[in-house]
Amino acid sequence: MTRKSPLDDPRNAAFAWARYRRIMRFMFLLTVAIVTIALALLYKFGDEEVSIHFYIAAALGIGFTMLLTSALMGLVFLSSGSGHDESIEDPFRKED
Repeated sequence: MTRKSPLDDPRNAAFAWARYRRIMRFMFLLTVAIVTIALALLYKFGDEEVSIHFYIAAALGIGFTMLLTSALMGLVFLSSGSGHDESIEDPFRKED
């Protein structure tokens, strides 16, 4: 029989999702800062004949990669920190 997840409790779920949103806000601000620094460095040390499309692609590539990585890692933290991982039924676990 499947055990009940701690995320089924609305109070625990609200706390876990609030923490996830806080992590994502921080990572969004960090991503904006990193993209700004990267574009400034590319502009300063880059070739003068580079198209604006290069800067757009670099900003989107860095930004999308950082946000996707932080979203997935945040979900791992949410699942592990809330106890949701322990609520699954593991058919390979040996009961003593």
